[in-house]
Amino acid sequence: MSSKKTALVLGAGGFIGSHMVRRLKSEGYWVRGVDLKYPEFSASAANEFIQGDLRDPLFVEKVIRYTGSTGNFYKSVPSRYWNGFDEIYQFAADMGGAGFIFTGENDAEIMHNSCQINLNVLEKVRELNDFTGRNKTKIFYSSSACMYPAFHQESTEDPKLPEDLAYPAAPDSEYGWEKLFSERLYLTYSRNHGIPVRVARYHNIFGPEGTWEGGREKAPAAICRKVSEVEDGGAIEVWGDGQQTRSFLYIDECIEATRRLMDSDFVGPVNIGSEEMVTIDQLVDIAAKVADKTVEKAHITDSNAIGVRGRNSCNDLIREKLGWDYQQSLEEGIAKTYNWIYRQNKKSVPGTEVENVNVKDYDEALFTN
Repeated sequence: MSSKKTALVLGAGGFIGSHMVRRLKSEGYWVRGVDLKYPEFSASAANEFIQGDLRDPLFVEKVIRYTGSTGNFYKSVPSRYWNGFDEIYQFAADMGGAGFIFTGENDAEIMHNSCQINLNVLEKVRELNDFTGRNKTKIFYSSSACMYPAFHQESTEDPKLPEDLAYPAAPDSEYGWEKLFSERLYLTYSRNHGIPVRVARYHNIFGPEGTWEGGREKAPAAICRKVSEVEDGGAIEVWGDGQQTRSFLYIDECIEATRRLMDSDFVGPVNIGSEEMVTIDQLVDIAAKVADKTVEKAHITDSNAIGVRGRNSCNDLIREKLGWDYQQSLEEGIAKTYNWIYRQNKKSVPGTEVENVNVKDYDEALFTN
């Protein structure tokens, strides 16, 4: 059996999960990735990738066992060889951007699917621990800033969200309620069954290889796509009056903070985000600057997918506990993301020759983490 550390990444076909697989492999882990779908934009770096439905408890029961080598998942391995992974990263969820989670049309699906996955993961890890007599697997759970109370996010001026503002609970969406419930679920299984867990609240993670069209994309990807498609001097639709505020964290920094949390003794929950707050109009201006375009804004103020008025990460706790803070500016991250989305957009048009977008002011070497 391999002496390498082992990791199971659930949601490995998605944006954050696929990046985490890559990071773990670079650190020498043996990695199994699991998802309903394969990564859309590049091949998975996992040692093995298992396609399946984590809402199925029998499937989860099988994927959480590490049995020694690539390919053994598909074999009948005697139970005496069953072992747990060193680490599980749980990113799998039914989610999307504001156009998916705030309309109310997908609430039951979001809550049922995500809760079912988390219940399956924890219960099957508990059962495996009871069977083997070992309790080795540390689980990371990715929560979201959407779990914070809406009444703390009504101002655009200083909407910082330290972790202790979570209660009294009042998220603005069922997606946020599910995240809050699942946080408590992981912490309860840790307290009652001794399963080591780590919980982070992600604040608007963005970057290349994230969803960029179709209704589930988040604001940076949606705006980069719209700016890439509009002619110089044209207008793009912007949901809301453009004065709502947010902060956005680039994917590489999210992965670094998550790995530090997993390597620490700190359980959380803890914010992982940037404190560089901008208005949505300013986000459009940044994307337009990167694209070297003048872009007008057509505000859609009657949308039901705008979300809270203001939200910003508070990183005091993660600085104290882990010594981590974001290093990259939003403009640097948008430059990388815009270039990637520009190329994806051009590829989607038959017969279009793809060229690198002109972002000569943004030396790629400058952004290497």
